[in-house]
This record gives sequence, structure tokens and C-alpha cells, in this order.
Amino acid sequence: MRTKLRTTLFACAVFLLASGFTECYKPVTNSGLPKDIKIVAVPIFQTEAKGLHYKVDSRFTEAVSREIIRRGNGLVVQGSRTGADAVVEGTIRDFFFTGVLLDKEGRARVYEVTIVGAITIRDLRHEKILYDNQNFVFRDSFEFSEDPRSFF
Repeated sequence: MRTKLRTTLFACAVFLLASGFTECYKPVTNSGLPKDIKIVAVPIFQTEAKGLHYKVDSRFTEAVSREIIRRGNGLVVQGSRTGADAVVEGTIRDFFFTGVLLDKEGRARVYEVTIVGAITIRDLRHEKILYDNQNFVFRDSFEFSEDPRSFF
């Protein structure tokens, strides 16, 4: 039984290697940015969404800045392009949320938030685009507590 399993696994591995599927995998290392980039500008994201909700653009920009700081291994983040090595430019194209789980009174307690945007990361010193996604989709669920004290 074990030899049959081993033979099957070996055949699958040979098939994957021979068919070239391994070339699709590119591991992400460090921040993914060139080593000479030390200062990243994150200006406030632009908005195209109609009926955009309160401060979504600034909150999304702040969240992107926090993630760069958290994952960037010493990268400095600023709002201005002046003196920056790279810039993260973004546009929020659409923003909506939907109640996905109701409580016993019929009120939504879990919401799914979806933000569609365009993100471009540019190397300002070499005038090169490092990343471009004109249809970036962020989707996550958020739960609201029944206890109003948890909001403050």
C-alpha cells in the first residue's frame, strides 16, 4: 500500500515538474521592493466612488501606510512625494458593504466590506513602475458587538 502511494506521489511530482507548473510560483521575500528604496510616499488616495462614505479615503490611506511600516523592515513612510524614493498612488473606485449575518431582531451584525481600487507603486528615482493593479479588490468581514460599550 505504501509503495503504491509513493509511486503515485512520485508520478505526480514528475508530471508537475515536466509540465512547467513550477515556473508559476514566485516566492515573496522581504518587502518586495528594491533594496535602494528607503522612503515611501503614500499621498491620500483619490476617490471616484459615488456616495463615498465618511473618511474612507483617508482611513484606507492610513491602513496602507501602517502595513508598509509593519512589513517594510525600516521603510520610512511620508505623505509627500518630496524626497521619497517611491510612491504608492491609489484611487478608490467603488466602496460598498452588505449585511451578511443578522441577529434575532433582524439587524445586521456581520458586514462584508468591499473596496475596489487602482494601485500603482512607482520608483521615483528610476522612473519605473514597480507594481500596477487597476482593479484591486479588498474584501473583508466585520462583526459588530451587541454591547454599545465595545464601540468606544
